[in-house]
Amino acid sequence: MKPTATALQTAEDSADTGAQQIRDAIRDAIVERRLSPGTKLSESDVGNLFNVSRTLARAALQALSYEGLVSVEKNRGAFVAYPSPHEARQIFAARRLVEPGILREAAARITPSQIQHLKQLLLEEGRLISERGQTARRAEIKASGDFHLTLASISGNAIMQRFMDELVARSSLVIALYGQSTISSCGHSEHGDIVAAIERNDLDEACSLMLHHIAHIEADLDLRERKSVGLREAFEL
Repeated sequence: MKPTATALQTAEDSADTGAQQIRDAIRDAIVERRLSPGTKLSESDVGNLFNVSRTLARAALQALSYEGLVSVEKNRGAFVAYPSPHEARQIFAARRLVEPGILREAAARITPSQIQHLKQLLLEEGRLISERGQTARRAEIKASGDFHLTLASISGNAIMQRFMDELVARSSLVIALYGQSTISSCGHSEHGDIVAAIERNDLDEACSLMLHHIAHIEADLDLRERKSVGLREAFEL
């Protein structure tokens, strides 16, 4: 008996959902810096970890490669992306162009309850900063990114929200590679200043603070070009 069109569509939808869930889980691990740049992501390992077929694992890794979070290399497989200093600068240049516009759109639509939600995010971020340990650190990193993603969500522009989703994740890769500070890469007090400016409807100040905030994150990166040396040079005294 041939499968019906409905059954085929259901199976296809289920596969898409499975690949999306794997994609989301790996993306979260990258954002929280549990997966480091350059980490090997073999289809078999991903499939075994999530108890799915290699086909689903491949689809999830391909989706991440479209977002710039995973690099797929011929005959070598998939790896967590390893952005160059040039790519890092481009990512932050994009954020400087995009985020003030998102902020203005969000401020035009924001409700009192959404302002309260932003303040709750700040309280949680502050609580995590005061805690010690890797688990709290990872949660703090995620909470910091969530602030920017929440503003994108409030803007009501789904395309910009997806764009920010990618930019925040790729920023996390850059910070993991090039960040110099042991403190939060995304200043908690600066988030609070931005919310305060939005609340008093001072959008020019809010945008200025956002640009300063992005510049502050980038200033903590060591993006100097590193000259590679050969094997012999590496061991010369």
